[in-house]
Amino acid sequence: MKNRALAVLFLTIFLDLMGFGLIIPILPTYAKTLGATDAMVGLLGTSFSIMQFIFASFWGGLSDKYGRRPIMLVSIGIMVVAYVLFANATVLWLLFATRLLKGFGAANLSVAQPYISDVVPQDQRTKAFGFIGAAFGLGFIFGPSIGGVINEYYGVSGVGYFAAILGGVNFLMAWLYLKESLVEKSATRDLFPNPFKDLVRFRHIPEVNALFTINFVYVLGFSMMQITATLLWAEHFGLSEMHIGYVFAYIGLLAVIIQGGLIGYFNSWFGERNLLVLGTLFVALGLYGMPYVPTDHFGLELVCMTFLSLGNALLTPTVSSLLSSYAPEGMQGKILGTNQSVGSLARVLGPAIGGVAYGLHFSYPYLLAGSIALIVSVLALRLRRKHL
Repeated sequence: MKNRALAVLFLTIFLDLMGFGLIIPILPTYAKTLGATDAMVGLLGTSFSIMQFIFASFWGGLSDKYGRRPIMLVSIGIMVVAYVLFANATVLWLLFATRLLKGFGAANLSVAQPYISDVVPQDQRTKAFGFIGAAFGLGFIFGPSIGGVINEYYGVSGVGYFAAILGGVNFLMAWLYLKESLVEKSATRDLFPNPFKDLVRFRHIPEVNALFTINFVYVLGFSMMQITATLLWAEHFGLSEMHIGYVFAYIGLLAVIIQGGLIGYFNSWFGERNLLVLGTLFVALGLYGMPYVPTDHFGLELVCMTFLSLGNALLTPTVSSLLSSYAPEGMQGKILGTNQSVGSLARVLGPAIGGVAYGLHFSYPYLLAGSIALIVSVLALRLRRKHL
């Protein structure tokens, strides 16, 4: 069952992220054609993460109570509705509504991670979480490029309907082939979406709090980079939008290679807690170097991006695997869902902080994020020593 379940989850996450990626390259410009200001475009970008922050833990807890499969199907169904609405969003308020609805229903990862914890032994989970992380990378490689082509020939409605078709295929596949993994369902009734309460719910487990902090910091740093790197590369290196797209495709490709194939070997060689330390140090090193590369040596910028992407690819599956090992009985979905909320909060704050910092000086977002990552590497080191 394990291999088949992982294959279905891989395709589910891939199709979900591909649909998400289809929208990304056209969303800002389309919003402006509907009358959005620059500030509104920024708010549109964060609206998805705000809703995901509020509801990710809720969906994870719901999957503990009612099972992984029904929540996954509900999530995919909400995505299909959101994409159909997007295809018909000819006014700005409806465009905002589609993003809010998609953020509300974005439960696939919050459910996929505890599903893995249900079917995969603890010593193999880092590799399994990396396998799912590779689906993320592939979705972001193919989604934006295909979305751009569809938009050119069929417009925004074509992109929305194509994403809805992908969602329909995803729903049918999950309905036919995704089996329930949860053997013993939780009796918890505390399902209301209070993410701030969930953040402190597990304060009696210091390892969980440490992992939440590590996740928050590296996602914050990565999102600060994403919102400002386009400006940095265009203004200081003279890259076109097409070449910037290639750089992001390179980042996605690294994620696929590391999380899809190498993470299992890295885990065997170094161990999960050592990967935490290495991941935070690589993130800090990459961020520190990005703004100081000479403008005529962009190859060195790719080296910095390699360190940053390597750190991110090491941390994502490792944090999830360790959290699953510390989760109390019946709380796998709740803890992993809360971790998704933590990441969503970082993606809400990161672009805002990065944009303000970049306005002061182009190097500030990277110095700030790199310094925070370096400080958190000490926390990762303490986790490692505590385990020895």
